[in-house]
Amino acid sequence: LRRLQTDYLDLWQIHEVVYENDPELHFARDGVIEALEQARKDGKVRYLGFTGHKIPEIHLRMLSYEYPFDTCQLPLNCLDASFRSFEQAVLPELARQGIAALGMKTLGGSALMASQGVVTPEIALRYAMSLPVATTISGMLTREILHANLKIARGFQPLTKEEMAEIRARFASAAGDGRYELYKVTAKHEGPIGRAQHGFPPPRVAPD
Repeated sequence: LRRLQTDYLDLWQIHEVVYENDPELHFARDGVIEALEQARKDGKVRYLGFTGHKIPEIHLRMLSYEYPFDTCQLPLNCLDASFRSFEQAVLPELARQGIAALGMKTLGGSALMASQGVVTPEIALRYAMSLPVATTISGMLTREILHANLKIARGFQPLTKEEMAEIRARFASAAGDGRYELYKVTAKHEGPIGRAQHGFPPPRVAPD
């Protein structure tokens, strides 16, 4: 907190809940949940949540504890809807529990779906922003991308249910094997710290 020059964090999230035993470890005695609870009691943090990108069922196991998380960060994009879908499996449970959804990986993490011409950034962002989320997180490597995203956000109008369905159908084939969502099917987006904690070597992934 001293290094950040602040008295408390607005939001502290358990990062990268992507391993099968993560929910049990996090909720175990002396686990991270207890540490976050203590931090909140001590006034060091206001809101608590968790993030992950691998398998919707792991998110659902975290949520099965009915812990009053404030946020959940999850991958949401127009291809996710048709492949191991967080949108279809997790969003309804977040709504049921009153947990704010933070949508990430709007272009698949590495933006392959845009760079290879599968979907335009505008369609991808508009789809993700039309979902029932508290915010949409989108990476911006250049000032030009920042301004393009701002243009989409400033003129944003949610897509209709019919438009959302048409987009899902249009990209269902491209979504089918996960090639544009490598965080679901490879170790590419897994951090070395988390892998080491679970006894795995650093990921060796071929470049895009």
